[in-house]
Amino acid sequence: MAGFYQNLAPEDVETLDRLSRLLIELRESRLQLLARHGAEDEAQLFERIRGGEVAEHPAYEDYLGAKLITATREMIRAELKDYMLKLNP
Repeated sequence: MAGFYQNLAPEDVETLDRLSRLLIELRESRLQLLARHGAEDEAQLFERIRGGEVAEHPAYEDYLGAKLITATREMIRAELKDYMLKLNP
């Protein structure tokens, strides 16, 4: 991995590091939201809410939060990919 960063400007390394860390933090936050209700993903949580297995509040808010985190992670991944392609066309 050291070779990858070797030819990058310090500000580029910082940006890549920041985006990577953010992805990890968001992933962990999503997993925590889902784990509160014993769900592995948003679809399972939604079904548990619909089936009355978990209380609608705060499960629905956590469901929405997990969906938002997933969408945000996808946007950040796309940004990270574009940034890396710009650095190494």
